[in-house]
Amino acid sequence: MAKIGAKKTTGWKATISVAMANYIEAGSIIAAASSLTMWQAYLHLDNIAVGLLSALSANAFGAAVGALFGGYLCDKYGRKFIYTYDLLAYMLGVLLIAVSVNFPMLLVGTIITGIAVGAGVPASWTYIAEEAPADKRAAHVGTAQLAWSTGPAITFLLAVLLAPLGLLGSRIIFIHLLIIAFITWYIRQGLSESAIWKEGKAREAKEGNKNNNNKGVLKELLRLKPNREALFLLIGIYLFWNLTAGAMGYFMPYIYQNVGGLTGTQANLLQVLLWSLTVATTYFVFMKLGDKYSRRTLFGIGAVMGIAAWLILTFTGMNWFSLFAFVLLWGSAAGFGAQAFYGLWASELFPTKYRAGAQGIMYFLVRLGIAIWSFILPTVMDKLGFKTAGIVMLVFLAIHCVIGILLAPNTNGKTLKQIEEERFGTTKTIKGKAV
Repeated sequence: MAKIGAKKTTGWKATISVAMANYIEAGSIIAAASSLTMWQAYLHLDNIAVGLLSALSANAFGAAVGALFGGYLCDKYGRKFIYTYDLLAYMLGVLLIAVSVNFPMLLVGTIITGIAVGAGVPASWTYIAEEAPADKRAAHVGTAQLAWSTGPAITFLLAVLLAPLGLLGSRIIFIHLLIIAFITWYIRQGLSESAIWKEGKAREAKEGNKNNNNKGVLKELLRLKPNREALFLLIGIYLFWNLTAGAMGYFMPYIYQNVGGLTGTQANLLQVLLWSLTVATTYFVFMKLGDKYSRRTLFGIGAVMGIAAWLILTFTGMNWFSLFAFVLLWGSAAGFGAQAFYGLWASELFPTKYRAGAQGIMYFLVRLGIAIWSFILPTVMDKLGFKTAGIVMLVFLAIHCVIGILLAPNTNGKTLKQIEEERFGTTKTIKGKAV
């Protein structure tokens, strides 16, 4: 199967093909979010069913389980191994959603899609970072963030254009994701294995080191101080930011319509604007400046803008001024916010032998947190009101902001081997250069 793509996929083409995992992930979340109200009406779903769909989706627990196993397999069998199989499962999941006629079909398709998405995400961030030049790593990793932002922008636009078709329009959107997944899967078959991963495996084989078999990833993550520090930073920024952003990704159109009184078309157009701003700042701020200027400063600016956005939305009510202010601030901040820096730092701060596995564990914990919050959020808004939910979101964002600003690492321009040497002392150096 791996030989189907006869032509080798290298350079930026390889980066883009790998980054498409993020387009597919975000597209899946938004396709579900933009159609949630229609599925609810069509299948007569209550709040428990809505919460269950969200909790087990590509936005939450489904992706969490996929990332946990995907990260382990990625370190054990190689980055390319994941790319051979993950999108085949994904295509099955979105096809099942597209043809669903009852809740069990929709739920099973949602779970399969989520697991497949989760399996590919740690592999994508890891592969891109390992293959990127040291002085352009943020630019290359930013491609994944760019794809992650483009997915929702295009999916919400499709939702607007296909709105007259009702639920049929939503089914077409999932078919579009299936087609994108197939094209991406085909191109990926020409990818070469990560050079750094191959070097590490060859070194292990030469040394006959039986301890480097990835069976004790969690134990080693907790045993070594540099790992514990990285886990605190990365889970701290990504979990607490995602408890807000993840809920937004699935529920924001639902909130616009049920709290703000907007029509489905108005809600989706707002999201098109929001994600278009995220695309722009991902490219012009994170990708263009992330390798040249202080990442701590860039992160801090984005975090504060996100807090300001939710202060406006929570305490000024949902009028058009507050909605546009929210979209402008949050949409712009998300392009160089926690997810972009998480993807970069998570690939820099762990050794090659369990880089993807560490990301899988963290992604599992983060998505598990989102699953729990997504499950109870509809009930919180129904029983306690949107303002209470907004205040909780603000607390999450404040925590992530403080952790990120205080603990942001200085890794600009360094190779992954140099970073590993500085943090773990696990590579040899000759004349100051890691080898």
